[in-house]
Amino acid sequence: MKILHTSDWHIGRTFHGVDLLADQRRALDAVADMVAEHAVDVVVVPGDVFDRAVPSADAVRLCTSAFERIRAAGARIVVTSGNHDSPARLGAGASFAAAGGLHVFTTVAEVGEPAVMSDEHGDVAFYGIPYLEPDAVARELGVVSGRSHASVLDAAMGRVRADLARRDASTRSVVLAHAFVVGGEATGSERSISVGGVETVAAGAFSGVDYVALGHLHSPQEVEPHVRYSGSPVPYSFGERTHRKAVWMIELDADGLGDVTRIDLPVVRGLSVLEGTVDELCSDARFAAAEEHYVSAVLTDPIRPVDAMRALRRRFPHAVHLEWQRPAGEDVSRYRDKVIGRSDAAIVRSFVTDMRSAPSDRECALLDAAVEAAAAQQDSSTVDTAPAAAAETVAMSA
Repeated sequence: MKILHTSDWHIGRTFHGVDLLADQRRALDAVADMVAEHAVDVVVVPGDVFDRAVPSADAVRLCTSAFERIRAAGARIVVTSGNHDSPARLGAGASFAAAGGLHVFTTVAEVGEPAVMSDEHGDVAFYGIPYLEPDAVARELGVVSGRSHASVLDAAMGRVRADLARRDASTRSVVLAHAFVVGGEATGSERSISVGGVETVAAGAFSGVDYVALGHLHSPQEVEPHVRYSGSPVPYSFGERTHRKAVWMIELDADGLGDVTRIDLPVVRGLSVLEGTVDELCSDARFAAAEEHYVSAVLTDPIRPVDAMRALRRRFPHAVHLEWQRPAGEDVSRYRDKVIGRSDAAIVRSFVTDMRSAPSDRECALLDAAVEAAAAQQDSSTVDTAPAAAAETVAMSA
């Protein structure tokens, strides 16, 4: 049996405010094409199908289209809910969908009730473990004390092993789980699932099954030969710009896990972090390769540029983030040290210089007049403390 492991679609997610539905559609179309090309029997998706509990209508349509394309390509589908999904919404109509080859697991009650499929070697049991919030599911799983991700997952796997023990010894098993397993490497775009500071579970919790398809972490990685993350189909942070997105192709033979092959997904749109002045970024030939990428720009201009994003997007239409980096060597000592023993006018001028650039003579005259006016309005009881606050307000307005 050939199984394709993909996860963390996060349909409906935005990237620094940019709608990613078109990128996600292209990536999921590629998954469907792989199903047809490699004659895949089953596609497993362990969680975070959607990016939010209440997805938009467009996100739901894209998800439905992706399932339809995968099913039309010849594969059945097994899905679990992740920490971003609403179990009730994702699981709506699950029993009806199963008749059409889409098996959706979103409840604790279903953990020990697999979807069973067969090949020439016999049965394969697919167990879906949805994301388990310890406080919400501990009682149902019989966990009395020590409520943690590890304890509830251990209890869930106990149900899996109990069901396997009742089946024919030749039955092979695949578990889908959405969890942070020790040894996995986060990318920074995952939402924390920590409870009391502990969010990880040991890989040993999954002993006794042939393959564990994990979701939650966004880069493809092997925790153990039979325990793997597929990662997300497109990047969701600039920390993922060096990661090549992929899926795992698993082959089960008569004895269990056979070959596992990584298949890279096409790059929908690259990510680049560029550094330089606005003029350099907009004109230098060495940045040409990033013109169609999502761009995060680190600006090194000596003075904070005005309307820099507009200028950048003339060359990089997909620029989504920028920051100004104070030039190296500038005085960044503590504000308190800068104001001791200085006049209000000097404090204001220094503040404006630090935040923007040195004020012109005309601006200095305006600032001085504003400081004098602010000081004149202060009540005599607060005259010792007011000037610094007034100076900061005036400087920020300038």
